[in-house]
Amino acid sequence: MPIDVGQDNGVLLSLGEADGDQVMGLGHLERLRHVTALLAGRGVDMSAVRLACCSGAGFTDDLRAAGDRGEAVLVDLARLYEGE
Repeated sequence: MPIDVGQDNGVLLSLGEADGDQVMGLGHLERLRHVTALLAGRGVDMSAVRLACCSGAGFTDDLRAAGDRGEAVLVDLARLYEGE
């Protein structure tokens, strides 16, 4: 039996992690990918999910490169308060 997510049709749109004082790296993205796989295994529709990392301290170059490739949405303080 599928798990319903939110109030729509059970499709999870975003999954993310936030940290105010830690530079985020690929390990954070890998953890989100692992959670995505676990949820998919429980029947959650992950076809539309966007992974997101939010950090007040910034991101490693490797994670920025993953963001540039569209593998994750990266939100730093400038993006949070000023937009894109």
